[in-house]
Amino acid sequence: MTTMYSTNPANGEILNEFSPHSDTKLDEQLTLAYQRQREWRRSAVVERQALLGRVAQRLRSGREQLARIITLEMGKPIEEARAEIEKCAMTCDFYAENAPRFLADEVIPSNARDSRVVFDALGVLLAVMPWNYPFWQAIRAAAPAITVGNTVVLKHAANVPQCALALEQVFREAEAPAGIFGTLLIESSRVAAVIDDARIAAVTFTGSTPVGRTLAQQAGHALKKHVLELGGSDPFIVLADADIPAAARAAAKARFSNAGQSCISAKRFIVEEAVADAFVDALVIEARAYAIGDPLLDSTKMGPMARDNLREDLHAQVEATIDEGATLRIGGRPVDGKGYFYPATVLDHVEAGMTAAREETFGPAAAVMRVPTVQVALDIANGTEFGLGAALWTADVARGQALAREIDAGAVFVNSVVASDPRLPFGGIKQSGYGRELGVWGLREFANVKTVMTS
Repeated sequence: MTTMYSTNPANGEILNEFSPHSDTKLDEQLTLAYQRQREWRRSAVVERQALLGRVAQRLRSGREQLARIITLEMGKPIEEARAEIEKCAMTCDFYAENAPRFLADEVIPSNARDSRVVFDALGVLLAVMPWNYPFWQAIRAAAPAITVGNTVVLKHAANVPQCALALEQVFREAEAPAGIFGTLLIESSRVAAVIDDARIAAVTFTGSTPVGRTLAQQAGHALKKHVLELGGSDPFIVLADADIPAAARAAAKARFSNAGQSCISAKRFIVEEAVADAFVDALVIEARAYAIGDPLLDSTKMGPMARDNLREDLHAQVEATIDEGATLRIGGRPVDGKGYFYPATVLDHVEAGMTAAREETFGPAAAVMRVPTVQVALDIANGTEFGLGAALWTADVARGQALAREIDAGAVFVNSVVASDPRLPFGGIKQSGYGRELGVWGLREFANVKTVMTS
């Protein structure tokens, strides 16, 4: 078995190391989750509400400690890590408050004496989650699943084992019955066998599109319900009538938060030619404000990338795009010294066929594409295999809402930054995946939507 290392990306030092679970330990975890689910599905809704409320309280009371674990293990600036913990708590509160409404029977008139749709649990949910939002991604899957009466086993990314174990500890300290939420410290090569295990009822995955394809094949072969939230190359469209300073501030946040390591980070900045110079100049100024530093300091706005190979991949994409004819306005080379730092980077005059426009760039590099008309902007926005999120900036809100309907994406934000919200569905189309998380829609993805008719 391969040892799992927890490494601080700010200096490259190993924080801790963990041995993967043995086959025996894995079997025990799956058995515990399965047996607990047979009881949990019969629990009263008020019991599930109470548990989620306690998890929210524990997240808030332990915010500083938990945020520090995130920052040390994957490099996110501490302020962003605190915000991640708070968002997790808010999501638990949301499902606790809305559980009775979301789970209420829906009576539908028919020829029967009584006909209704009920929402029963499916079973044990396997959550295969990434490192970039190590608490949020897991809670985003777990909170609705637990609300409906499922139990959850988490297979987290190999570089965040401490976050995975801390999540398990949060549920334990919230007095969750053993088996409600558990962590599987296993290698990726063992996931297929877990998916195939009869004790697993469904799978949710967030990560890259290539890995998502493999997991979909495995889940499909086992005929297990699954939801995929995959890669993205989100467009950020700026029309000529937009508030340029506001759009540039939002663009910097959309691209450089979490060092650009998010599936819903804006990646292609598609700008009408009339305002392109002003937008790029403003974006460069905003990029300078993302000073690199110790991510444990409150003043730091840009932490390291999570792994050195990710930095190498991004730099190769930046260099390839420059070689193809783009103009480097700021950044563009790894920071010397310890840690996996890469500066806020702006590439101008990027064309549709260039690397940064064609591929998903998972790091702090913004590709600005200049266009003559709104229609060309829409064509470029849709001219990608991805379809996760999109942002559109214009002074004409009604026009923005109309144009949003023409963008191929799971979510379009007019005059704001793309973000997930526990109250609304989240997910993509095309190579960005399928299914939805969050809101009542996410809860019902892993419910047995059952028809009950009485004659």
